[in-house]
Amino acid sequence: MIRALPACGLVLALALPAGPGVQAAQDLSRGAYLARIGGCASCHTEPRQGAAFAGGRALRTPFGTLYSTNITPDPRTGIGRYGYDDFVRVMREGTAPGGRHLYPAMPYTAYAKVDEADLRDLFDYLQHGVKAVEQEAPANGLHFPFDQRWALRFWKMAFLPRPGYVQRPERDASWNRGAYLVQSLGHCGSCHTPRGAAYQERGYDERARHFLTGGVNDLWFASNLTGDPGSGLGRFSADALASFLATGHGNGTVAFGTMAEEIEASLQHLGEEDLRAIAGYLKSLPAQKGAGTYEPGRSTSPPRAKGNYVADVESTGAATYRGFCARCHQADGQGLAPAFPRLAGNPSLLDDDATSLIRLLLEGGQGPQTAKGPAPQQMPAFAGTLTDVQMAQVLSFVRQSWGNDARPVTTNDVSTLRRKLRQ
Repeated sequence: MIRALPACGLVLALALPAGPGVQAAQDLSRGAYLARIGGCASCHTEPRQGAAFAGGRALRTPFGTLYSTNITPDPRTGIGRYGYDDFVRVMREGTAPGGRHLYPAMPYTAYAKVDEADLRDLFDYLQHGVKAVEQEAPANGLHFPFDQRWALRFWKMAFLPRPGYVQRPERDASWNRGAYLVQSLGHCGSCHTPRGAAYQERGYDERARHFLTGGVNDLWFASNLTGDPGSGLGRFSADALASFLATGHGNGTVAFGTMAEEIEASLQHLGEEDLRAIAGYLKSLPAQKGAGTYEPGRSTSPPRAKGNYVADVESTGAATYRGFCARCHQADGQGLAPAFPRLAGNPSLLDDDATSLIRLLLEGGQGPQTAKGPAPQQMPAFAGTLTDVQMAQVLSFVRQSWGNDARPVTTNDVSTLRRKLRQ
């Protein structure tokens, strides 16, 4: 994913004398950087005290539950017997030794773009820098006919992109760097690009109009990363976006859910140049999709759900907000930076899809713990405190107040997600 070492690694490379042992150490350091930024441990470690890279993490899909595999160098249950060519076929073609086709929950459609040098360094690290753990992955729980791996051959024929990232000569080096990071080991599209009927990403680079416009994965909605001024990054500066990637805080917002985890485990470790390259690339993407809007200074409109035109201050949503939310997010929705995010103009509140908002209200959440960011604050869970009607009303209230204008949330939206989370 990253073609150069972080700054500290570059200094070390210049300071140490050349030699086989030194070179090997540097290669592992670079591979460790790639693995961390690529999120290898995040996906391949069971979150409840699982051994690093030993697999077992569950991923819920519309077709059932998948479990990540063991990628430690254990020769029986891991990848200890892989040769480099085996690793390349896994990463670029989604095919394990023995012709075993992998499900596209493993983002080999993105890894297909990883260049040769990065693949070699990553392979060396996984083979020589990771502790071998003997641990079988749980059996997948996919429904028929999706448990038939042979059919993936045809899926890959239809949707697997050509290998390698193709430089855009009309763009500068930083833009190309950012595009490479986002599209390859960063695999941002795996979460942030909507999927089609065959579970394929609806675009793999900026030339596709659905690329990075948001999508639901594992019952979280990954937001729109294009320049849309409502639910996207249109009102973020490049500096604020780089800060958000590094700390989970930027432009008055705070990362939550799986994005907070991604920042903790991966993105906070990006070098400064890589952060700015990614931010610059994302800021170059034109507005796509478009959802809610934000008009600063616009007075609160009457709640539109069910034709209720009682004044906001007397509505169920307003009363619930005043009783449970205003202490942290403030009566005017401006929050208390950097601890508590503002709700006025927050892009996460403005998308048509409210999945993440409902889940956050049901389960609570916590901001990311990062080296350079503020101490994380915790939002309590309200699943046992608020009814589905109250949750729908308060979410509709905040999505239509302080200049926000997004579709109301229905009681059915809340009850449906609550039921899915219990399964």
